[in-house]
This record gives sequence, C-alpha cells and structure tokens, in this order.
Amino acid sequence: MKKNFLNRLGDIWDRASFSDAKQQLTKYEYGSDAFMRILKSRYSCHSFNKYPVSESKLRMILEAGRLAPSAQNLQPTRIWVVKSEDALARLRTVHPCYGAPVVLIVGCRNEEAWVRECDGIISAKTDAAIVLTHLMLTATDAGLANMWIWDFNPSKIREVLPETREHGIYGLLAIGHPASGAGNPTELHDVRKSVEEMVTTL
Repeated sequence: MKKNFLNRLGDIWDRASFSDAKQQLTKYEYGSDAFMRILKSRYSCHSFNKYPVSESKLRMILEAGRLAPSAQNLQPTRIWVVKSEDALARLRTVHPCYGAPVVLIVGCRNEEAWVRECDGIISAKTDAAIVLTHLMLTATDAGLANMWIWDFNPSKIREVLPETREHGIYGLLAIGHPASGAGNPTELHDVRKSVEEMVTTL
C-alpha cells in the first residue's frame, strides 16, 4: 500500500515537471517536438529522493535498452538492475550513486563485440554507450531524473557485485525522482557550445 501511494506521488511529480517543460517548448519544422523536449529537459541529477521507480516505467526503460543498435547487431551489452536493499547497499560501498533507488549497470564482454579489421578497435564501449543513451533518454521521457555515472572503479564494482565479474563495466545510470534542492539542474545544464563552434561543414 505504501509503495503504491509513493508511486502515485511520483507520477504526480512527473506530470507537474513536464507541464513546466511544455511552456518552454520550441517548435521545430521537422521531427518531433516531444523528442526535442526530452533532449532539452534531460539533466544530470545529483540527488534523489526515496520515491520508488514503478515497475512499468522500469520495464519500458529496459526495453529501450534492448532495442539499442550495436555493431553487426551482435548485441554484446548486458544490464544489471540494482534495486534491492542488499544490492544497493553493496554498490554504495564503492559509489554513493547519489541516493538513487535504482541503478542500472551497463557492461559488455569484448570477446562478444565486433572488431574493426583495419585497426583492431573493439566496438564494446560504443555499443554500451548507445545502450546507456537509450536508457537515459527513455528514463527522462518517463518523467524520471537520472545521472550517467562514469567516475567509478570497475574492479570494485565487480568485487561487491560478483554477478558482473565476467564483463567490462562501462557505465552506471542512476534513476529515480529528484530530491529538492540538490536534485535540480546545476548552472552548467544550459551551457552549450553553439552549432558554429561544434560543427564543420565540408
């Protein structure tokens, strides 16, 4: 009963958050305004509250990860969902994960990934990054705050979560509902290079 009540509160928060975003919506000539809104509204959340992530939203996020493309469609990426009190406690001994109620660990085995013949580059990191991007943007679309975590020691994660030992760990995605104050976007959120600085047309 308590979890259902918290889930409903989370859904109310989601609708309130996106109602503000709609007021700032920019109209684009092509494509989906809704998708551009997702890209513009997504930010790195540095603090989460204790509201749980609903199972329906988590399933949608994981399905988005499953649909991510990979080199030669080899699909070498694996996702571990860390959400039990025990697993979260073990993970937090090596990284606090900003207090998120769910953390997705994305890993890959190099031997399962495509290798570029000309220079031997393995696609594992790129494949994992694409999966992480799908997870991140879908979480945002579901009204959930998130943080792509890269400042961790993979060896320590494999120690506390032995299920991951046979894989390279390429990223963590903390997801949940933002805590007041520290969970809001920082002043860096809207700092972007211009298209002219970033793009060169040949």
